[in-house]
Amino acid sequence: MPPHPSSRVQKAREALAGRLREIRKDAGISGRELAVRCGWSESKSSRIENAKTPPSDADIRAWCRACDAEGQAPDLVATNRQSAEAHVEWKRLQRTGLRRLQESTGDLYQQTKTFRVYVSDVIPGFLQTAGYATALLTSIADFRGTPDDVSDAAAARMRRNEVLYNGGHRFSFVLEEAVLRYRLCSAETMAAQLGHLLGIMDLPNVAVGIVPFSELRTVWPMPTFTIFDTKRVHADTLDAASTLTQPSQVELYTRAFERLSQGGVRGAAARSLIADAVASLT
Repeated sequence: MPPHPSSRVQKAREALAGRLREIRKDAGISGRELAVRCGWSESKSSRIENAKTPPSDADIRAWCRACDAEGQAPDLVATNRQSAEAHVEWKRLQRTGLRRLQESTGDLYQQTKTFRVYVSDVIPGFLQTAGYATALLTSIADFRGTPDDVSDAAAARMRRNEVLYNGGHRFSFVLEEAVLRYRLCSAETMAAQLGHLLGIMDLPNVAVGIVPFSELRTVWPMPTFTIFDTKRVHADTLDAASTLTQPSQVELYTRAFERLSQGGVRGAAARSLIADAVASLT
C-alpha cells in the first residue's frame, strides 16, 4: 500500500483542487458538463476537485481548456509538479550530513546556463573559499545538530563551484554590503575570502553588484534566492529550501532581482567597498 502523502503535500493538492473548482465555477458549468467537455467520467472530475486523485498535467490542461481558462494552465501545471518538493525541510535534506546536500544540486548547476543570485546574509556559495565555507558549514552543522561531515561538505562545495570557471555558464550576483561585513569566521579567513571575491570579479562570465548601505532603496533587503535560467528559483529560509517553478513565481523573483540589481554598484565602486571591508578587519 503506498504511503500516505505528507500533510504538506496534501495541503498543496487541496489548494490546487480548490483552484480548479473555482475555475469551473467561474466558467458557469457543472462537474458533469466539465466531464463531457474533457471526455472523462463525472466521478473523475469529483475526485480531482476533492483532492482524492492528483491530476496529471494533461488533466489540468484539459480542465482549463474546457473552462476557457487556458491562460491559467502553466501556473497550475507548475504547482502540480512542485507540490511534493516545493517546501523541502532542511532537516530532511541534511539528516545524513551536509555533503549530500552540496552534491544534490550538481546536475542542476551543470544544466543551467544563466545564474542570478541575490544574497543578503553570507558570501554566496559559488564565491566561497574553502576556509569560509568550512566556517559557515560548521556553524550550520552545530546549529542544526546534523552529522559532522563539514570537511567533506566543504570539499563537495568546492567541486560544485568549478562550474564558475566554465565559460558556458554566466553568473550575475547582487550582494548587500552587509555580506562583506558579517564576521562568520576569523579575520584572516575573511580577508582571504574578500580577496578571492576581488579575483572572481575579473572573470569574463561573472558580474558582481554590491548594494551599499547608503543606497536609497526602491526595494527592501530580502532573503537569499537563486534564479536558474528562467525556469526555477531556490529561495531559502531558516527551516526550509523552497523550489519555485510556477512561471508567475519565477517572473516575480526575476523582477525583484532586476530591482535589486539597479541599486548595486560595480567595477571600481564595488572594489572600493570590498577594500573598505578588508581594512575594517585590522
